[in-house]
Amino acid sequence: MKRKANNVKNATTIQKEATIVSNTNLIAKIKTNKGDINIKLFPNETPFTVLNFVNLSKKGYYNNLKFHRVIADFMIQGGCPQGTGMGGPGYNFKDEFVKDLTFDKPGILAMANSGPGTNGSQFFITHIETPWLNHKHTIFGEVVSSKDQDVVNKITQNDIIETIEITGDIEAFLEANKEPLAELNKELAKDFPNLK
Repeated sequence: MKRKANNVKNATTIQKEATIVSNTNLIAKIKTNKGDINIKLFPNETPFTVLNFVNLSKKGYYNNLKFHRVIADFMIQGGCPQGTGMGGPGYNFKDEFVKDLTFDKPGILAMANSGPGTNGSQFFITHIETPWLNHKHTIFGEVVSSKDQDVVNKITQNDIIETIEITGDIEAFLEANKEPLAELNKELAKDFPNLK
């Protein structure tokens, strides 16, 4: 799903690589005003994208942001601090495409972008199979159950992401990725100094 160009004209592109920690299990619980959406994250396949999402979630970046774009029978999109599709965290990072991760079913969590290497904070979750998006958007998770997909399907434009909670092997994953995490936080602090 395209996002509009980041409002930060000269957003830094982070070049660091993330480390895969074998058999890491991470679950994101996206709490919304319509219910909870549980997502199994893919840190073993797309480690940098998951690191970014976990970090932003733990810092409260997503708290009270809107699903600013919802297209029926397609997807829900959120994660823009401006609520317009124009905002981001002040940095971009490269795509992490994995051959076996495709939009082959509903409930796929992926990064919104405005072209190659423009990932930031905006993400979307699909309502349906969307194969035309394969290898255009980094897939980094999927809904856990049909109950979670039911909540995705109930979301309408301007519904709220109340908070995102991460559970699982968080500490080992963050510990193994101290260096890229420090770079993410350095760039994030430039535009969002109040996030700790």
